[in-house]
Order: sequence, then C-alpha cells, then structure tokens
Amino acid sequence: MQKLAIALALTAALPAAALAQSNDIKANKPYSAYVQDSSGNIVKSGSGLCWHTNYWTPADAVIGCDGELVPPIANPIAPPMVAASAPLVPAPPPPAPPKACDFSFVLKADETFTFNYAKLSQAAKHGLDTDFRNKLGACATVQRIVVTGYTDRLGGDAYNQKLSQKRAEAVADYLKSIGVAGAIEQRGMGKANEIEPCTGVKGEKKLIQCLAPNRRVTIDVHGTAK
Repeated sequence: MQKLAIALALTAALPAAALAQSNDIKANKPYSAYVQDSSGNIVKSGSGLCWHTNYWTPADAVIGCDGELVPPIANPIAPPMVAASAPLVPAPPPPAPPKACDFSFVLKADETFTFNYAKLSQAAKHGLDTDFRNKLGACATVQRIVVTGYTDRLGGDAYNQKLSQKRAEAVADYLKSIGVAGAIEQRGMGKANEIEPCTGVKGEKKLIQCLAPNRRVTIDVHGTAK
C-alpha cells in the first residue's frame, strides 16, 4: 500500500506537461495495475516509464508500457519465399582419351628377302598375312603406318640406301594388296641404326651371317585401340 500511496502522491505532484505524456495509453478497465490520472490515462515518469501500482504483475502489462511497443499486425503477410537455389550438379568428368594402338612389327631380312634382293619371300608374306594383321586387328583406327628398310654395312652407301628403300616399298605394296587401308610411308635408312657390328668376325660367309640382324624392315603403326 505504501507503493500505491507514493505513486498517487507523485501523480498529484506531476505537472500537466508530464501527465500529457500518458494521454495516448489508456489504463485497463475496470481494474488497472498502473497509476492513472483522472482521465483514465496511464501516468508516465519524466523519462517515459509507466508507473506501476504495488500489485502490478507481468500479467497486467499493457502495450506501450511493459508489453509490446506496438500492437501486433493483424493477418501478417509473410514475405515471399526466396526460391531455393538448385543444388550444384558436378560437371561430368571429361571422357578418357582413347587408348593408343601403337606397335612395331619387324621383318628379318634373311627371312623376308633373298640376300642382296628386295623381293618378298613366301615366309614374309605369311607373316604379314597372319601375325601383322592380327596385331592390326586390335586397332579401331589407324592414323599412320611407317615402313622402314635397313641394310647391313656391306657395300657402298648409295647402293645400300637404294636397296633399303626398295625393301620398304616392297613391304608397303604388299600391305596395300592385302587391304591395309590408310597412308603408308616408306623410307630407306641404308646401313643406319646398326644392331650388330660383328667386329672381329672374319670370312665373308660368317660376316654376312653375323650381320643378319641389321638387314631388316620395321613397320610402325600408330592408331587408337578398340
């Protein structure tokens, strides 16, 4: 009761300007836990605070004093929903590069040609018909075929160069005759890239036999595998 009495006394002592601050907030009827003036307006302090009675509880709070500062909006409209961004889908990995179909096929000259000649033997043709074509069958596409002929070191450079070129051409021509498609390059390398030097070997027959690995034709294929 002492709190109420003090509040009422303060109400009587407040100037009109201070009381005017409360004109926009009405006290609840018929009961109010706030100090009110003769017009039923809740009295505020000079700092704008509403005066409580000594029996005020939070349940007695009114809007503008101890409740919400402004009345709730009737039927509030929710702001439009922002469309959720679509989840990022990782880009598919790039396709794997095609597997290469590269290989070398070697025709030994003593099995391919008669010594000192450029005519293909039956054994050489059989090797191209079977072994070479089986390897070629693993390729989906063929971009390049290079046929290279070699000789041993016996004989002059010009002669060996010409003989190696003729041997390369003989192999390339046969490949075309059995249906190997695509451009086929032919080149003669003479006695270059010697495999077996046969140093110290005496006697022409033994030397020719020793130098046999140098007399060869290689077929280099470049393509993509199936």
